Amino acid sequence: MLHKFEFDGTKIILDVHSGAVHLVDDLVWDLIEDYRQMTAEDLARKYGRKFGRTNVLEAVGEIKTLADSGLLFSPDPYHDTYSPPARFEVKSLCLHLAHACNLRCRYCFAGQGQFGGAADLMPLDTGRRAIEFLIRRSGGRKHLEVDFFGGEPLLNFNTLKELVAYGRAQGERAGKTFNFTLTTNALLLDQEVSRYLNDQNISVVLSLDGRREVHDAMRVTNLGAGTYDQVLSRVRDFVNSRDGMDYYIRGTFTRHNLDFCSDVLHLADLGFERLSVEPVVATEEAGYAIRTEDLPLIYEQYERLTRNLLKRRQAGKQVNFFHFNIDLDGGPCLPKRLSGCGAGHEYMAVAPNGDLYPCHQFVGRDRYLIGNVAGEDFDTRLMEAFRQAHVYNKEECSACWAKFYCSGGCHANADLLHGSILKPYQLGCSMTRKRLECAIYFKAKCEPDEGSGL
Repeated sequence: MLHKFEFDGTKIILDVHSGAVHLVDDLVWDLIEDYRQMTAEDLARKYGRKFGRTNVLEAVGEIKTLADSGLLFSPDPYHDTYSPPARFEVKSLCLHLAHACNLRCRYCFAGQGQFGGAADLMPLDTGRRAIEFLIRRSGGRKHLEVDFFGGEPLLNFNTLKELVAYGRAQGERAGKTFNFTLTTNALLLDQEVSRYLNDQNISVVLSLDGRREVHDAMRVTNLGAGTYDQVLSRVRDFVNSRDGMDYYIRGTFTRHNLDFCSDVLHLADLGFERLSVEPVVATEEAGYAIRTEDLPLIYEQYERLTRNLLKRRQAGKQVNFFHFNIDLDGGPCLPKRLSGCGAGHEYMAVAPNGDLYPCHQFVGRDRYLIGNVAGEDFDTRLMEAFRQAHVYNKEECSACWAKFYCSGGCHANADLLHGSILKPYQLGCSMTRKRLECAIYFKAKCEPDEGSGL
């Protein structure tokens, strides 16, 4: 399978199954369409007048060399044969320390932090059981991940500290290493908290949507007041306290700021280098939900962002935009890319009462309850359904050129929009494909040795 696309005059061919990227000239761009259906002589007759017979035959030879090397027209290595690993080994947990929040973000998928239920904080004993569950169910894995999430997890800061200490101690006894991440709106990120997070080497995801008017339209207090100034002050102090390392600023764009490129550049101009601004996911009833007719403008914004970040890179100004990170050498192993995040069998979320769900976005959706960390009775049929929800079992995914990069998309979004984890969120797929084209072009321009030239 090949995917051809053009960006600002650069013609690019992606060999999907090998991951090889080729920057090509006009001759190869035209020739590749007929290469497998025509002989070299037929190709020379068809294209010789436009490009010259000798040039056509030389290009045919180069294409053949790449095809013989498995870098063009490579076969699908797993078509009709892929089966995910049979073991259920959990590698990471998302601990919902707080089903409560000090903000009332208008687009919050968690219902302003309570996930459809009452406000609640995770008790220390429940958190400890979750750590024990992870160690017990991790099999031979040596590196385990825990993400502290909410609501706003810093509302339960003392429990967070106790769980970090407990996880490190229990992990050492079991011969395992814990890595911790915190996702926060930053309002409680004072000097004491910052010092602790830095001392404990905890990765941090910070919520800031971009320009003041964009952030304040969505991320508000319970009285409806904007929070941009407070959040920016906290975020800036925190990032400076760890020398700009081990953080991401994560924003959300909606239908109200489809010019989101300006939000990314605003954050970059503030001096932040590790950025992610992602599209909101919501049902059509929400006025801020992205619609199909918005796609042309969104595509334009990703292209504008690509050009701007490329200029900055060439000028020596590094901006790490999360969605433009792509490994053209293959990235994670192929089975990992086929199954994605591992929600429901390798990765799970724990509600404050200990209930287990496939991921943080499924919490509160009753039909996706897997079990509880305090027991041993787990819905293995549900876990198996998630294990089998890989790209070859999704009809729309198996024939898509982006399947090895998006891994079939987000299960929670698919369920929210279509009621099935096997039916991808098509609007999200369209945006993902555009981001991937921009990422491939960006990578090829920044590191030309990564792709071949034809």
